[in-house]
Amino acid sequence: MADSTPLLPRFNPSESSTHSLPKGFNSLDDTIEQCIGNSGLTQFLQAFLASFAWAFDAQQTFISVFTDKNPSWHCVDSGDILCSSAVNPCRIPASAWTWDEPAHASIISEWNLECSGEFIAGLPASAFFAGCLAGGLLATLADSSLGRKKMLLLSCLIMSLTGILTVFSPNVWVYSFLRFITGFGRAAIGTCAMVLSTEIVGKRWRDKVGTIGFFCFTLGFLSLPIMRYLARESSWRTLYLWTSIPTLCYCLAIYLFVNESPRWLFVLGRTNEAIQTLKNISSSNGKKLDFNFSQVSINVETPNVDIYVAMKILWEKKWAFRRLLVMMVVGYGVGLVYYGIPLAVGNLNFNLYLSVTFNALAELPAALITLFLIGILNRRSLILIFTLMSGACSLLCVFMGESDRKWVQMGSEVVSFLGACTAFNVVIIYTIELFPTCVRNSALSMVRQAFVLGGIFSPMLVVAGRKEGFLSFGVFGLVIASCGLFVIWLPETRGGAFCDTIEEQETKEIASSDYVC
Repeated sequence: MADSTPLLPRFNPSESSTHSLPKGFNSLDDTIEQCIGNSGLTQFLQAFLASFAWAFDAQQTFISVFTDKNPSWHCVDSGDILCSSAVNPCRIPASAWTWDEPAHASIISEWNLECSGEFIAGLPASAFFAGCLAGGLLATLADSSLGRKKMLLLSCLIMSLTGILTVFSPNVWVYSFLRFITGFGRAAIGTCAMVLSTEIVGKRWRDKVGTIGFFCFTLGFLSLPIMRYLARESSWRTLYLWTSIPTLCYCLAIYLFVNESPRWLFVLGRTNEAIQTLKNISSSNGKKLDFNFSQVSINVETPNVDIYVAMKILWEKKWAFRRLLVMMVVGYGVGLVYYGIPLAVGNLNFNLYLSVTFNALAELPAALITLFLIGILNRRSLILIFTLMSGACSLLCVFMGESDRKWVQMGSEVVSFLGACTAFNVVIIYTIELFPTCVRNSALSMVRQAFVLGGIFSPMLVVAGRKEGFLSFGVFGLVIASCGLFVIWLPETRGGAFCDTIEEQETKEIASSDYVC
């Protein structure tokens, strides 16, 4: 895999076929597009089905906003001076106060964690992101032995089954452990779904198909406040059931209706499987491939399926390491704000359902902006514009805390999240274009690890920001704006074709005078 020669399909020009293949093919892109077309209904449906995993990913990522919330309380006797003057119920008799909602609405009230300290209350959310960080290390299996489809299926299966088991959690410790496993399983979903969906369509539609996942993520995020509002009198466990059972059904759909990436199969030397996949897609599109595939020769050495081979390549190749490092720095800044702001809305003086809905709805214009601008503006320009916009609006939230300016503060918060969402989307697409097929999934998984690393630190800043606003929104703004500037050290990829091997990528870089040893 690491030392494979460039993929040069050779076709017999004398072979007669319904779809005659031209001479001189010099890339796998051309071969696949000639076989199945630049796009087709089957390809779009499979891309959508693979991308829909993002909806379930969003639900498990942000579900703690409702299940782990710190519920409000009130005094049983409004005339009780001791109770009325208390900031929290920890130092007053249990009989003097009660929760505003049923105790089973949140883990905090059900397990009496209100006085257990911020560490215990925030442990489940931190455990989830820690699981994401650990699980991301196995995402390289999608580049080696498992492939995109099987890795996506396995990840969704782990996430759904663990979500169902979470319903039976007896205490916060078991709950936190199961959230860790959920994060571990969820870690590779976005990466595999994005790579799989973009590798089964032609290069003309690749960047646009890549945005489908962002719309699905918006749908999943937006479904949370709706489901929780409908089940507001029910236990927090109900929300896990409502999100996990559909994910389990989705796993069956992936197994039955989604094909493996033919590009990945070719790169690993599994030519017969790749050809069969191309035939399946072509026949579903109403085409018949009538030429003799035995005349197709692809020069790929026996692949090395060591799960760490892709990471070794990214480490040893200086140009690849430089790109990966820069994208991880940018990803960390974007992830800090992207995961931090939805958690920090509880620090603002707004209704929680309304605040979460506004943030969820911000994902929709972010996806639309990405869809329309990704083919017009350079990737670097887009990342710079939206990271700086997000940083400026986040800083503005710090200075708009007065009650008469709360709507301005809320608007600034939503725009800041919108900027982070759009930057998040573009960073993912940009990463896919920066690396060849043989290491693409691993590179993207590392960038997503940087997103998650920002997510791990963001809850700490949110807690600190309850006392001093600058420590949350202020730090968010400075970090994302600073990290976004690093993108100027990367090459532009808009309009370019995918490379499949390291050698092909290096040849392309040398030809474009963008290659640096």
